[in-house]
Amino acid sequence: MITILLVDDHALVRRGFRRLIEDEPDLQVVGEAGDGLEAVALAASLRPQVIVMDYALPGINGALATRQILAAQPSVAILILSMHSEPQYVANSVDAGARGYLMKNALDLELVDAIRRLAAGEKLLDPKLEPEDGKRRGLTTRELEVLQHIVAGHSNKEIAHRLNLSVHTISVHRAHIMDQLGLHNAAELVAYAIRHGLVTNT
Repeated sequence: MITILLVDDHALVRRGFRRLIEDEPDLQVVGEAGDGLEAVALAASLRPQVIVMDYALPGINGALATRQILAAQPSVAILILSMHSEPQYVANSVDAGARGYLMKNALDLELVDAIRRLAAGEKLLDPKLEPEDGKRRGLTTRELEVLQHIVAGHSNKEIAHRLNLSVHTISVHRAHIMDQLGLHNAAELVAYAIRHGLVTNT
């Protein structure tokens, strides 16, 4: 039996996926999450074999949630679903460790096949998509977390408090992010991060 966690901020979408999956005798949905942070928490408590995760989630996006889940459970297979075909979104997901990336509009019965293939250890990328190499590859998981807070409008002091780090450390992270992406101010950084799918615009 392959156990599955569904992650999407739309209950109707989760319900549709659940119906597709539960028609199959070898697949079992063990839980549902409506945002990235809930996905991380449920992955830890339910320990599913496969996670089907939307990219655009409230709080933290699917790629960042994937990084956090795999840091604790490297063996879980994560399938990212997205409306976005831009190479940057695919690259973010692959870099985070997702085993698969499919377009939402190409799903139907492909979802069931994709879950089985990922559970068997395969990697699956929508054939129309290819990851793009980019400067963003130099950002660490921690820097992506800091970036999410910058986009949310938090000050260095607020970010330091939320991540339990020093203000100096946050300043160093911020400077490295700007340097790595070739940007010069916070406005450019926020626009770049949202445009390239590095964070969730909430």
